[in-house]
Amino acid sequence: MYIIGENIHIISEKVKEALAARDREFFMDLAVRQVEAGAKAVDINLGPRKKDWAEVFPWIVETVETVVDVPLSIDTTNVDGMEAALKTIKKAQPILNSTSAEPERLEKVPALAKKYNAKVIALTMKSEGIPVEADARVNIAVEALIPRMMEIDFPMQDLIIDPLVLTVSGCQQYCPHLIEAVRTLQYAWDPAPNISVGLSNVSNAVPNEGRPLINRVYLAMLMGVGLQMMIANPFDDKQNDVIRWIETKDTSNALARAYNKIAERTCDGQEPQIEDFDLSDPEQAAIWKTTQILLNKVIYADSYLMN
Repeated sequence: MYIIGENIHIISEKVKEALAARDREFFMDLAVRQVEAGAKAVDINLGPRKKDWAEVFPWIVETVETVVDVPLSIDTTNVDGMEAALKTIKKAQPILNSTSAEPERLEKVPALAKKYNAKVIALTMKSEGIPVEADARVNIAVEALIPRMMEIDFPMQDLIIDPLVLTVSGCQQYCPHLIEAVRTLQYAWDPAPNISVGLSNVSNAVPNEGRPLINRVYLAMLMGVGLQMMIANPFDDKQNDVIRWIETKDTSNALARAYNKIAERTCDGQEPQIEDFDLSDPEQAAIWKTTQILLNKVIYADSYLMN
């Protein structure tokens, strides 16, 4: 699993404070720890920075590249900010996060990525929003995103399609469709495009204590349909266990068997079954309940594990 570390994100109060103070040590430490935890790239999401982008983006790139050699993912809607960062990057091939099928962004961002030899994450989203159905998302990739890349002779190996994870809290019906979009996108073009998702988006607006379990169960489903790249938290040791168990088909303990079974069922186009879990084990019972909300079988509530 290629993990793009998500932890330099402006939504974090600590990141906001460190950025306001231009605290280089904070960002250097956070970047190093993510790489040491297994991140193969580092996402930098500081928002659009409409007023200070010309100073902030070069500053953060120089700061992080001082201590790590991995690719940086420049995560912003500010195209000028993207270019300011790209001009500064001196180490690994960067990633632009992101374009969409909205005409203005599709015109500008891929051309910018090609100019600076960057990879680009392309979202299956049009101006009118994100479609629910898997096929509609795949069609955006096939009819808009990929043709634009071909038009500018963009290297297809540098295109990363993101079919867009949305939260189970409020957008529950999207969760099963995303799984099928990941499955189908791998057959949508030859050669198959790279696919990535923002894993933790599935648990946005969920109480903090409940987020990691939802992320891990969804991850097992997505790995079952072939996901090999994601923006995620590399500090989640239990998540990293799930990755290792599924990648190595390790069934040496009960939880490993449960997560492997989720991946196997999903791979086969089936749903996890209640008999796959020992419900006398609270952890397995919680995993089973989580599969049901992610498959839109049981309506999500913050108290779903109590039912």
